[in-house]
Formats: sequence, C-alpha cells, structure tokens
Amino acid sequence: MGRGRARAAVVGLVVAVALAVAGCGAQTHPNDQRPQVALHVSVTVTPSAVTVQPGKIAFGPARTQQIPQNQNHAQPPIDTERPVTTVIVTANQTGTDSRLVLRGPRDVDSGPIPARSPASLQTALPTGTYTVAAAGIPGARPGKLIVGPYRASSQNDVLLP
Repeated sequence: MGRGRARAAVVGLVVAVALAVAGCGAQTHPNDQRPQVALHVSVTVTPSAVTVQPGKIAFGPARTQQIPQNQNHAQPPIDTERPVTTVIVTANQTGTDSRLVLRGPRDVDSGPIPARSPASLQTALPTGTYTVAAAGIPGARPGKLIVGPYRASSQNDVLLP
C-alpha cells in the first residue's frame, strides 16, 4: 500500500508541474502602438452652405489631443501611412432630410440625417482634400476639409483605450 500512495503522489506531482508549465503563456509581449485618438470635425448644414470646422486636421497635434502631463514630451513614432480616424458630428439645420457626402481620396456617404437633427459619422480618412456636401439640399454650397499626414499616438496618454 505504501508503494501505491508514493506512485500516486509522483503522478500527481507530474500532473501539477505539467499544468503549471502549460499555464505560463508567452514570455515576450510586443509593445505595439496603441491606435490614434479620433479627431473630431463639426459640420453644419444650412440652406445656403455646408460649414466645416476645423477645415484642416492632422497637421500637428490637436489642441485637445494630449493630456497636460504629456504636452511637452515627444510623441512616439507611429506609422504615417494609415488613414486618420475621424468623427464627423453633423447638425442639419434645414427643413429637409439629407445625408453627408465626402468626395476626395476616399468617398464616404453618411446615413440619413433628419431635418433639424444631429448625426455623427466615424470614418478613416487618408491624406488629401475632401469636398463635403449635403445631398438633397441643392442650394447648400459645399465645404472643404483638408486631411494632413500627421498621425498622433495615444501611447503616452493614460486613461485612454
């Protein structure tokens, strides 16, 4: 009986060590760059014009891009070939339902924007010049949005995803 217990203890020890080794996981963890923080653009649609503010994005850090503790520190390198993640907040101040139409290096159409209502659109925009128009409102003069090559990393910013 003493041999059976000893054999069971050895088998149990081998199983415990095997489980511990299997649960360790990889020893190296790449420190990949976190994605950039989305830039915000405000678009106002009136019967006479489409207004885009700011008219230029990604030409340097946005005023609200970095939290104060990091504003005087250099940004880590980031791939500048990727499109800029952009959130476009639109206010349709007309009495007609519409949709936002961006034409440029990448064409983007929003969903329907009801009359006198807000809407938002998140998209990735490559570097270039875009014409921003309101479909269904023929009297509204199109606006212009210029997207630059600058890509900010959120690697140094805490409390961000």
